[in-house]
Amino acid sequence: MTSLKSQLLAHAEAEGFDVVRVTTPDAIPSAPARLRAFLDRGFHGEMGWMNDRSDQRGDPRMLWPDVRSIVMLGLNYGPVGDPMAGLADPATALISVYAQGDDYHDVVKKKLKSLGRWWGELTGLPLKVFVDTAPVMEKPLAAAAGLGWQGKHTNLVSRTFGSWLFLGSIFTAAEIEADEPERDHCGSCRACLDSCPTAAFPAPYRLDARRCISYLTIENKGPIPEEFREAIGNRIYGCDDCLAACPWNKFAVAAREQKLMAREALRQPKLAELARLDDAAFRAHFAKNPVKRIGRDRFIRNVLIAIGNSGDAGLGIEAEALLNDRSALVRAMAVWALSRLAPQRLTARLDDRDREDDEEVRGEWRRAGHPAPAAPRPRSMSS
Repeated sequence: MTSLKSQLLAHAEAEGFDVVRVTTPDAIPSAPARLRAFLDRGFHGEMGWMNDRSDQRGDPRMLWPDVRSIVMLGLNYGPVGDPMAGLADPATALISVYAQGDDYHDVVKKKLKSLGRWWGELTGLPLKVFVDTAPVMEKPLAAAAGLGWQGKHTNLVSRTFGSWLFLGSIFTAAEIEADEPERDHCGSCRACLDSCPTAAFPAPYRLDARRCISYLTIENKGPIPEEFREAIGNRIYGCDDCLAACPWNKFAVAAREQKLMAREALRQPKLAELARLDDAAFRAHFAKNPVKRIGRDRFIRNVLIAIGNSGDAGLGIEAEALLNDRSALVRAMAVWALSRLAPQRLTARLDDRDREDDEEVRGEWRRAGHPAPAAPRPRSMSS
């Protein structure tokens, strides 16, 4: 007779998952202390949700007392070709591999819900499904289940899929035989740590998110600190440097899930075209895509950082066009970008400086060598 676990594995594979393993809710006893140390150092930055319900995040039984087994599932999103190739063309933008297709939350959750419905009918027991939307420490649980191990960059590494796995979990009241955890295979390698453009790793296995380009371009809601702008280069959404540097990627294969594969428009989009997106065009361009979640203004902020780093004076036209944008966040980065590419054109736009009423933007004018007058004149806004 086929065991429940064998049926689960077969059904998960039929749903399109690339790897599935099982662990227990008590399998990550050191996680709460590591999480508390991370939070106490302030490494989470503005991500207050990490501190909220941290007790549940550190212990799955605090999240759901009825859980008896945790099924961890991985979906491969390995890229086709070199994910860092776009760095060679500063007039184009680099979007993190995971965000070049449909939103993985939707793709993975749909599969999880389908698998969960089948499992619930088979066992008659309650369950819960999660994909990056609840206080679940997915990477430690995935390592405990044997999907891979947490590398020195803190991300999961698989001997089969490298650093390219989306994770999802099913918490079930059913008792399932647990798998053995995967041991750490990093050895003395520090390729991921050395590849980080902003030195976001104060030590192996420790990340200061406040310095991470993924955090700065996605989670950070305000202006990007000046000390990190040049290092960002043309990475406008996320950063794959530490993932792509991992030697275990040599065994990885490209994703087979069509919806996770890169859309042509997102492989290496032109910065000039992205800078012209208004809110409606932004929403249409990134429909069903993770980039849409940060909103047009933060996205254009990132694009302007890349424009300022491009060294292409011709792109100064795009920055100049945004000096009077309705968003102060956009205006601030437009001043910075134009000051780097075409400072004489910025000097010719001192009327915009004189009308500026936002202190962050006035500060960018000041750092560009054009202190604003004490009292701004009335200004008109464009989008």
